[in-house]
Amino acid sequence: MGTIGQFVYDLNCILDTRKRNLDIILQLGYTSSSIWSLFFPKKPLIITNMDGLEWKRSKYTYFVRVFLKYAERLGVKYSDFLISDSEGIKKYIDNKYQKDSKFIAYGSAVVSEIDESVLAKYNLEKLNYNMLIARIEPENNIETILDGVVLSEITSPFLVIGNYNSNSFGNTLKDKFKNQKNIRFLGSIYNNNELNALRHCCNLYFHGHSVGGTNPSLLEAMGSGSLIIAHNNIFNKAVLKEDGFYFYTPEDVSFYLKNKNKENESLKVENNKLKIKDQYDINKINNTYFTYFHECLSKN
Repeated sequence: MGTIGQFVYDLNCILDTRKRNLDIILQLGYTSSSIWSLFFPKKPLIITNMDGLEWKRSKYTYFVRVFLKYAERLGVKYSDFLISDSEGIKKYIDNKYQKDSKFIAYGSAVVSEIDESVLAKYNLEKLNYNMLIARIEPENNIETILDGVVLSEITSPFLVIGNYNSNSFGNTLKDKFKNQKNIRFLGSIYNNNELNALRHCCNLYFHGHSVGGTNPSLLEAMGSGSLIIAHNNIFNKAVLKEDGFYFYTPEDVSFYLKNKNKENESLKVENNKLKIKDQYDINKINNTYFTYFHECLSKN
C-alpha cells in the first residue's frame, strides 16, 4: 500500500492494544500513529520516543512538512511521557513544548571480530580507501562529500553505500559523478560482517547526517573502529565531541582527505569505542528504558 500502509498498520496496532491488559505502550516515533491517538486505551501510559525532527528533512514537500509538524504536536499532546534520543532533540522538545523529555540514546556495540578477507571481494586495500554509508538523501550531505572528493583529486577509492535507485536524487548523484572512476556507488549492503569490515578497514569514514538525533549508523561506525569525519551539527557533536573531525563544505572534505589518516588518530578511534562501551552499550540502554518505565509508573 505504500506510505498509506504505515498509517493503516499503526491504526491496527493501536486497536490491538485495546484488547490487551497493558501497563505501558512505547511508541518509537509518532509520524503515522499520532493521528490515531484518540483510539489508545485509557489504562496504559503512553511513552513516546520523539525520534528526529522529521519535518526538517528536505526530501519532503511543504505540505508533508506541515503535516509532520502537526503530527509532532499530537505526539507530544497525547503522550504521558517523552523520550529524546539526543540532547539536541531533548532541548528542542523542552523549549518548544515546555514538556520535559527523558534523554535515552540509541544502543550499539563494539565489534570484536573483523573479517578483513571481505576487502578482496571489493578489490580494496586496508586504509587505502574512504567511504560513507547513508540513505541517499539531500540532508545527508552526500553531494557535498563527493564534491570534496573530486576537489581533493585523490585517486584512492571512495565507497558510497546506500540505495541510489530509491529516488531521483540518487540517480542524479550517480550521473553527476559517473566520470569519477574512484567514486564507487555500491548500492545497499545488508551483510553486517561486510559492513563492519569495510568501516573498520577504511581510512576515513564520512558521516553527513544533519537531521535527527543520535544516528544509529554513527554509533555503528564508532563501534567498528572508524575515524569519523562528521557533518558539523549539534547532533553529531553531542556524540563524538572532540573525537571526530567536522565538515561544512567540500573544501573541508578535501582538506581532511588530503591531510588526515587513521593511523595517526588512533586515540580518537579508541575513545569512540570506549564511548560505545560506557554510554551506548545496548544492554545499558535497555536497562535505562526499563528503569524509566518504573519511574513513570510510580508517578502515575
